[in-house]
Amino acid sequence: MPESAPIQTHKSPCEAYLHVLHALILRDMRTRFGASLWGYGVVVLWPCVHVFALITIYTFQKIAAPLGGDRALFFASGAVPVLVFQYVSREVMKSVIMNRPLTYYPQVKLFDLIFSRVLVEIVTGFLALIVVMSVLTIIGVDPVPADPITAVCGYAAAIMLGIGVGTINVAIIGFFPGWLIGYALFSILLYVSSGVIFLPSFLPEQIYNWLKYNPALQVSEWVRSAYYPDAGLQVDYLYVVAFGLTCVSVGLLLVKHVVSKLQG
Repeated sequence: MPESAPIQTHKSPCEAYLHVLHALILRDMRTRFGASLWGYGVVVLWPCVHVFALITIYTFQKIAAPLGGDRALFFASGAVPVLVFQYVSREVMKSVIMNRPLTYYPQVKLFDLIFSRVLVEIVTGFLALIVVMSVLTIIGVDPVPADPITAVCGYAAAIMLGIGVGTINVAIIGFFPGWLIGYALFSILLYVSSGVIFLPSFLPEQIYNWLKYNPALQVSEWVRSAYYPDAGLQVDYLYVVAFGLTCVSVGLLLVKHVVSKLQG
């Protein structure tokens, strides 16, 4: 009897897209982390090391926390959202630089590279937050904020800002590839002025009003206000959300209509 013809299965557009996204995420993790859980663990622990190194330095110097009586909680509450913002915004840009040859395949678009890296960074940031909170608990510090909803919204705002600024960065490196180094230097300025190691509201009003234009400072104070609700921290929630959404919109428009044409 003649052999039966192989059964051909056709994937739906949604299934095909999820398959591409899954492949990009796996490739991203294997190339960046050496196809090892230990490699991924190092990436998760790196921002945690940053936070606890900061805490250790100020503890040995016996510098009191500007708010509350616990240095670890004060520095962690300000550093973690700022680091989440910076890591997402930087890694989204790097994903396009590292994986740009994949866009020669018709199934892979620039947006897919951005989206896959965003998902990886969200998971990585969430795991890093769990590690920080676990270590704080072990050393006897209560990491649960007085207002958990405000803290969650603050972290979500940090992620949104990271996605928005990262998308803008993708558009910029389409014209100026050297912006990767430029943004690294710019990130230092953002970090120093974000209020991680000091309380910006203690500065003179003229300086504080200018620093508030820094969205990293806003997300830092957003999360801190969840831990210190009686501190009177003033957060411009509308500014943070509008800034993030504007960056996402402008970045995606530039990536779709300008950068894609340049690469084509």
